[in-house]
Amino acid sequence: MPRKPYIPPTIQKVANGLFGKNVATSDGPCDTIDSIPVDYLTSQYGSPLFVFSEETLRQQYRDACRAFSSRYPEVQFAWSYKTNYLKAICNVFHQEGAIAEVVSEFEYEKARAADVAGCDIILNGPCKSRPLLQQAVDDGAQIQLDHFRDIEQLEQIAAVANTTVEVGIRLTIETGLEPAWSKFGFSCESDEAERALQRLADSRHLQLVGLHCHIGTFVLDTNQYRRAVERMAAFAVRATQEFGCTIKYINTGGGFASRSTLHSQYLPGDDVTPSFDDYAKAICGTLLEQLPPRMHRPKLYLETGRALVDQAGYLITTVLDARLKDDDSRAAIVDAGVNLLCTAAWHRFNVWPAQELPGDSDATTIYGPLCMNIDVVCSAAPLPPLSPGDQLVLHPVGAYNITQSMQFIMYRPAVVMLGSDGEVDVIREREQLGHVEALECLPERLQSGNQRMGTTLASSSQ
Repeated sequence: MPRKPYIPPTIQKVANGLFGKNVATSDGPCDTIDSIPVDYLTSQYGSPLFVFSEETLRQQYRDACRAFSSRYPEVQFAWSYKTNYLKAICNVFHQEGAIAEVVSEFEYEKARAADVAGCDIILNGPCKSRPLLQQAVDDGAQIQLDHFRDIEQLEQIAAVANTTVEVGIRLTIETGLEPAWSKFGFSCESDEAERALQRLADSRHLQLVGLHCHIGTFVLDTNQYRRAVERMAAFAVRATQEFGCTIKYINTGGGFASRSTLHSQYLPGDDVTPSFDDYAKAICGTLLEQLPPRMHRPKLYLETGRALVDQAGYLITTVLDARLKDDDSRAAIVDAGVNLLCTAAWHRFNVWPAQELPGDSDATTIYGPLCMNIDVVCSAAPLPPLSPGDQLVLHPVGAYNITQSMQFIMYRPAVVMLGSDGEVDVIREREQLGHVEALECLPERLQSGNQRMGTTLASSSQ
C-alpha cells in the first residue's frame, strides 16, 4: 500500500522555478519534491534515492500529445522502454495512451508481461534474433527492419507460415547532425534504401507499410527534423507511386531534448531547448506540406523518451566529505556516483542543496563514492560551502540513468514515485547482496575455499 506521510504545513515549502513547484530557484534550496520534504524521503528510504514525480510524467505526456495531435490528424506515441523500463514508469505512459517501443528480447518480454498487446508493440533495433522475430510475428507486433539480415530472417519465417507480414523499414538520413547515426537502418545517402525497397516490393511474404527514422539524441535544432521528414515523405511518395506500396505510418522516432536550468555542456547560458510545440511544428508542418494532397495521410508515430521522463526524475544524495582542492577550489564527495548517473558524462545537472546553507555559492566539483578518479558527477556546481551530512538534489535524471545504472562497488538505491495526493510508493527496492548474487553459481569444489584459507593461515603461523 502507498504511504501517505503526514506533512506539517510549516514545512510544505515549495520553491518556484523553471518547472513549477518541484524546482528550487537559484536563491534557495530544493527542500521538497512535489510538496514532500526531502529529509522525510531519505529518512524513510535512505540515501542515495531516486524520486519520480507521477504528476510531471503525466503532464509531460499530455503536453506532447496536445502539441502533435493539434497539428496532425492521427498521432500515436510509443513509450521508449530503453529510456526507463521500470514497470511503474511504463504503466503511467500506457495509462495515458502510449503503446510500447522496444529494442530487445528483454524489453519485448517486459512489455508483454505488462499486458501490452502484441499489436501495440513496435519492435526496433539492430539485434533481433530469429526467436524474437517469430514471437513478434505470432503476436502481431509492428516490426521495423534495420538491415538486410532482418529481411532475410523475417521472409523465411513468413514463408514457413505461408503468410504475409506487414513491416516498416528504418531509413538512415543525414540531416547535418554530427556524428551521423550511420549504424542503423538503410541509408538514403547510397542505394541501400532503394535496394531494400525493391527487395520488399519483390517479396511474396513481406509488405512495406511503414517508414521509420531516428536521427539522433538531444536534438536541439528542429530543422534537422524538417530535413528528415522531407526525405521520408519523398520516399513514401516513391514507394507508393512506383512500387505500389501503401504507407500506413511514418515514424519520426525520438531524440527530443529535455530541459534543465543549467542546460547541457553544449550550450552554457540561456536555455534554448525547443518546446514540444517547436518539434511538432517542424515534423507535422513538413509532413503535411510534403505529402501530395490526394495521398492518404499516414499515421504519425513518435518514440519520445527523454523529453517525457527526464524532468520527472530527481536524485537525492548525501555529502560524505567536503574539502578544498590544491587550487583552492571547492570539492565534495557524495554517496551517488557515475555508477548511477551515466548521463553525467555529457549532461550538466541542476544541483541544489536540500536545506538552507550559509555562505556564498562558488563552483564546486561533485565527486561520487567510487574508487575511480573519473567519478565526477558535476564539475562546477554553484553551491555554498558544504559539510558532511548535507543533502543535495540533482535534476533532471529520469532518462537512461535507471536503465544504465550498475552495481559497481555500491548497491543500487531505492526508487520511489510521488503521487498527486501525497502518496509515496517504492517502485524499486534498494538492492541487497541476495539480489546481486541471485544468478551466481558456486562450484562445489570452491565452496570450502574460505575454510581452507583459514586453515592454511593458521598452519603458517605455527
